[in-house]
Amino acid sequence: MAAADLNTIRATIESRLVTELSKSPPIPVVFYNQAFQPTASSSWVQCLTSFGASEYLGHGLSANSRNLIVGLVVFNIFSAKGVGPAPNYVIGKRIRDLYNRVNVSGVFFDAPIGPQALAKPEAEGYFQTQVRVTFESIEEL
Repeated sequence: MAAADLNTIRATIESRLVTELSKSPPIPVVFYNQAFQPTASSSWVQCLTSFGASEYLGHGLSANSRNLIVGLVVFNIFSAKGVGPAPNYVIGKRIRDLYNRVNVSGVFFDAPIGPQALAKPEAEGYFQTQVRVTFESIEEL
């Protein structure tokens, strides 16, 4: 077997979100290193996928070795300030349902955390909540 392609894992995570949030009502999605200018008074989601520590699953084996790849997806949910938290919680629920303890193409998602309100939003003029989901994938070598 070949080493895991991290871009394939990332694409599995991100395409699932894009498909869900393109449904009515559509919500723009932004990823790492992507320029974005939000429309005033609109909601939007920023998806940040990071890979963390990995571990051997077959220590010392010369054939059929496996590694566990772990990571974190952070979904920053933004909506207009002054309209309350409801829009963020509705979007957060959609995201939670999408990733809550499922296996998608060999990517195993844990139970999500959030949505949690952030005291200091990253984007000025917006209310921000965050959903975080850890994930694992097994790399066959």
